[in-house]
Amino acid sequence: MNHPPQVVATDLDGTLYRSDSTVSPRSRAALRLAADAGAIVVIVTGRPPRWVVPVAADTGSRGLAVCANGAYVVDLATGHVVEEHLLAPAAARACVAALRAAIPELTFAVERGHDFSYEPAYRPRWPVPPGSEVGVVDGLLRTPVGKLLARHERMSADELLARASSIVGSAVTVTHSSRDGLLEVSAAGVSKATTLAAVCAERGLGSSDVVAFGDMPNDLPMLGWAGWSVAVANAHPEVLGAVDEVTASNDGDGVALVLERMYRPG
Repeated sequence: MNHPPQVVATDLDGTLYRSDSTVSPRSRAALRLAADAGAIVVIVTGRPPRWVVPVAADTGSRGLAVCANGAYVVDLATGHVVEEHLLAPAAARACVAALRAAIPELTFAVERGHDFSYEPAYRPRWPVPPGSEVGVVDGLLRTPVGKLLARHERMSADELLARASSIVGSAVTVTHSSRDGLLEVSAAGVSKATTLAAVCAERGLGSSDVVAFGDMPNDLPMLGWAGWSVAVANAHPEVLGAVDEVTASNDGDGVALVLERMYRPG
């Protein structure tokens, strides 16, 4: 880019966060450097709203976070959801029916705002919030959801995404951000890119004003939309082949290296 970007959009896990789930002091300082230069820092993550509360403290950012692959926009200063792009119950149920008919071993869970619910056979890989509903998936889809999760215990995430995409087509948005067999389903047309674009448009900014950082397939729409796209060295092979620049890994402060180059005076 010929000028410092007006927007810094960064993924969290595997990109800004190190393998030990921390943000380095250097990365926090680099985000502050960009903000002090006038850039808008937007966190863009697959995490649901209930997992972004610590992000403000970890990153020093008090702006907006695009969560659940574009389903929500959260104000990091308050923790409140300020915008929603949800998957309708009918579309979610149709997706479940189509996927289960083709891949019977799938189990399902639901992210809805700060709540999480799941089928009895679904095996979460993270702590479940107290009081989470457990039941038949159709019953969990009574109201719109941010993200539908589909897990296969033996299939890789790449294989699962390829099969699911051929089954559901454009009726919903399917992606993944996992090394194991976890599929993430959003409303049709909703992605990190679409919600980030809307956040930017509300401020009179466009793709040419944005530098974006990511590591996994759910970042691809955002990286393809941004004026300058950067993958960390540990990124998924498809991501490494789709960006303008590859920086150091998440453990090597890759995001910070780029931001220091772009925003350091002189």
